[in-house]
Amino acid sequence: MVKTGIERIDEYINIFKDKRVGLITNPTGVDNNFRSTIDILRDKVNLVVLFSPEHGIRGNLQAGERLDTYVDETTGLTVYSLYGKTRKPTAEMLELFDILVFDIQDTGARFYTYLYTMAYAMIACKETNKEFVVLDRPNPVNSTIVEGNMLDINFRSFIGYYSIPQRYGLTIGELAKYFNDKEEIKATLHVIPMENYKRSMTYKDTGLKWVLPSPNIPTEETPLYYLCTCIFEGTNLSEGRGTAKPFHMFGSPYLNNYDLAKKLNDLNLSGVMFRPTFFTPTFSKHTNELCKGIELHITNINSFEPVKTGYLIVDIIRNDYQEFDFIPPFSKGGKPFIDLLTGSDDIRNNVSLEKILNQMNNDGLNFTKEKRRYEIYE
Repeated sequence: MVKTGIERIDEYINIFKDKRVGLITNPTGVDNNFRSTIDILRDKVNLVVLFSPEHGIRGNLQAGERLDTYVDETTGLTVYSLYGKTRKPTAEMLELFDILVFDIQDTGARFYTYLYTMAYAMIACKETNKEFVVLDRPNPVNSTIVEGNMLDINFRSFIGYYSIPQRYGLTIGELAKYFNDKEEIKATLHVIPMENYKRSMTYKDTGLKWVLPSPNIPTEETPLYYLCTCIFEGTNLSEGRGTAKPFHMFGSPYLNNYDLAKKLNDLNLSGVMFRPTFFTPTFSKHTNELCKGIELHITNINSFEPVKTGYLIVDIIRNDYQEFDFIPPFSKGGKPFIDLLTGSDDIRNNVSLEKILNQMNNDGLNFTKEKRRYEIYE
């Protein structure tokens, strides 16, 4: 079994000697016996304060819900939100600790907010000469394959702040090293590495037990589906939120799902099949409306190209259905959500799919070479 960073804390305990410790975590911050990183650090170091990402340290908030400062009932420690009015630790927060620890399972996708909670915290620590520690965890979609376009920083946001591809093929600790060097954060960074981890591993290969990193990533397979269908959040298609299988399926009242499933299956895309289905979301888009949908069935996780597949699906639907649309910006003067998710305005401006996919291929090859400098594992 793979040992995550928290399992190896005793080997690196000197990092924390005589220091006040802060912790950014959520329910995924546990050891192999489900013991919370919060409890482990309370026993071993001087843990003094907690910080919450999106969804809360206990995972009790849906996507986008804001959280204010509160006291954690279990520990009595103050919890400061990094997903609300404040996304970067303030000067007052930084005075509370000497070293800040990050222990959260990510999904391997550029548009997952935890990556930027980590990056903002690293920036704040650099500005005040605080140390930063990442307790490393696996990339659930493996740490070898890269796919997607590099984000154009004109479209940066909290779901894509730095120029990396949608599928970046690094562990969270390796990504911290990349941000720290490539983006010149230059924080005093410690990565406590995993043991027995191989880059080619899926999450199932690690022997670790899956804990939901957020309410709509329910299974260890979901991150691979998420890389495909998350861009549908920027459209009037349901991406399956409000169902038992978010991101595994998508749909809308206006689709002809049998016809669409045939068209998609006729493409003979590697590693995936498409099945017509029906669902009624209990929240999010099309709440309480019957959606004619498509469920994706991944048949080969190594050959499936989720990012490419998502773009192909959108291209077919926007050409076949006049009801299809991209949702408007969330705020006046803001950029459309599809641009933030894709890191460009190409798909919204009808740039040819061939050109988009060629750019993805070039960007993926270049990033694959660049990321090698930051890789910890074989």
